[in-house]
Amino acid sequence: MTHILATTPYEALGGEVGIRSLVRRFYELMDQLPEAFAVRQMHPESLAGSAQSLFDFLSGWFGGPPLYAEKKGHPRLRMRHAPYQVSPQMRDQWMLCMTQAITEQVPDADFRDWLVGTFAQMAKHLLNADSRPVGQTETLPNMSA
Repeated sequence: MTHILATTPYEALGGEVGIRSLVRRFYELMDQLPEAFAVRQMHPESLAGSAQSLFDFLSGWFGGPPLYAEKKGHPRLRMRHAPYQVSPQMRDQWMLCMTQAITEQVPDADFRDWLVGTFAQMAKHLLNADSRPVGQTETLPNMSA
């Protein structure tokens, strides 16, 4: 996978413009796909704060400016997601949206596979609950604050 070694994932995704595009499409899919209903319900009505937080996180995570850390400190993903029921169902719905967004945006198959695998590892790391019926999830706070 020399493509990734030659540059950072941030640069390979197109820098700020590419990361914003990925995040925008991810949340569009979360709003549009009936299969993502339960994970969408965990988020506030407006996804603007969530989108900004994800953009900030991905920027630093993929080798660009560490925007999330500058604003909120270390991401501590497990700690920040601990109040919410992150079940295999939620993970799978989140990954459905992210995988489709990546597939639409990243033409290089090796890089695309690496990205999906990297997100899958992160999503697995956040699991903290068994599957719960839809409607028994907490709502994520507006992340823009």
